[in-house]
Amino acid sequence: MPSEQYVKAPSSPRVIVAAVIIAGGRVLACQRSSPPEAAGKWEFPGGKVERGETDQQALARECREELGISVEVGARVGPDVPLAHGRAVLRVFAVEVLDGGVPEALEHAAMRWLAVDQLDSVPWLPADVPIVAELPALLA
Repeated sequence: MPSEQYVKAPSSPRVIVAAVIIAGGRVLACQRSSPPEAAGKWEFPGGKVERGETDQQALARECREELGISVEVGARVGPDVPLAHGRAVLRVFAVEVLDGGVPEALEHAAMRWLAVDQLDSVPWLPADVPIVAELPALLA
């Protein structure tokens, strides 16, 4: 009798969303406080898309939770960036802060507004580096 083989169906990668927030020709960068391997590195704010959320809904929620601001999510910035050996993907969007909100570092160690000539002044997380390369055109 032939043995049955079970092939696990590939699962979709986990989606992580992040925000490129630009004001006055500068972009907001946030410094991670955890986990230890990421602490001290810089990123665009955001987080995981939860079940039942669109990318845009998740990013708006993450901006409220991490920065205390309401945002309108706009166009994609750059391509999907593979993470965790293909088990996750980073999607970055341009966002606009609404209602005169001012971002606060509620979950980050620090924040900085970086001009185009300052983009290399912080150590970015590897996943954010391809997005940083897209910024000069957006900041022009």
